[in-house]
Amino acid sequence: MSCQWQTDYPQEEIRKAPKIPLNSPETQNSPLGRRPTLYDVATHAGVSPSLVSLFLKDPERISEKRRGAVQKAISELGYRPSRAATTLASTRTKSIGLVIDDYRNLWFVDLLRGMESVLSNLGYQVMLADSRPGKNRIKEATDGLLAMHVDALVLAAEPSEAMLSTTWVPTVVAGWRKGVPAGADLITNDDDGGGAMAASHLLELGHVRVGHLSGADGASAHRRAGFRRAVETAGVESIISESDGTSEEDGYTAACWLLEHHPDTTAIFAANDTMALGAFAALKARGLSVPHDVSVIGYDNSPLAKSRYLDLTSVDNRSDVVGIDAAHRLLARIEDPSLQPERKLIEPTLVLRGTTSALR
Repeated sequence: MSCQWQTDYPQEEIRKAPKIPLNSPETQNSPLGRRPTLYDVATHAGVSPSLVSLFLKDPERISEKRRGAVQKAISELGYRPSRAATTLASTRTKSIGLVIDDYRNLWFVDLLRGMESVLSNLGYQVMLADSRPGKNRIKEATDGLLAMHVDALVLAAEPSEAMLSTTWVPTVVAGWRKGVPAGADLITNDDDGGGAMAASHLLELGHVRVGHLSGADGASAHRRAGFRRAVETAGVESIISESDGTSEEDGYTAACWLLEHHPDTTAIFAANDTMALGAFAALKARGLSVPHDVSVIGYDNSPLAKSRYLDLTSVDNRSDVVGIDAAHRLLARIEDPSLQPERKLIEPTLVLRGTTSALR
């Protein structure tokens, strides 16, 4: 049976959005008939331009009466501060860089959501960069964000060797990596415990031929170690199929190898939900159903796992909590650069759905 991965997907036509004329209603919302300026706000509020500038930077330093007048003027005129102008007037850009490893792996969605739940209320924006595997891609992605003068970085990808010696801005590494830059904080899910949790669940269901689809990154290594420890403690052989990456294609290829060399496998634990999706395809190609023939469990509890169609049992790495804690930590480091780096583990949870069942 061929296990070649199919990559010839039809290309969809990309349509360009129509340009909006400068004199359209979208640009004419202000009572002034043009985009209001900081000076317009000052005149409307009856205060000086410097006080409006101070309001935009630190409103608590202004009296309640004047603060109300400026806020009312901003609302009535529809004024929106220029981020570029604010950056020029300040040593901070109020932006946080987030480097992820692959847009195709949706685990980062909750991480980003958690970060923004803290940062957006404080006027910060998150700038996203993808460092999909490739020579110097992580360095290029990080350098691009630093060139935009971000105030801090979240690395949700493997740092390069050059990045391990130092950090240029406050940095949090989200998730286990092969290395953590000097001076950076680490906030991560307890992936060793999560791997053991997945294995224990399958063992409790009566499965003794359990395969694991793993990758080569730091998070996969910890999940693999936890899985191996749990099954070997139970006196069961650990069957591991390891790939260089953790994409859907990697999951498909790893599952094909597993099913060819261990056809009596009755349960599969994938290093993430995306690899689990590849395992579904490999099982389907062999006429096997989930969970009747083979139980499947993923990791990350990503939007893939939550979809009603897949209904995938998954270990929740609580990326939203990692994002929330990362944002709070970066804000603290921005205010006090002398703070020493911390290491924090977030406890995972197991979310049971329809892809795991007792051994039949």
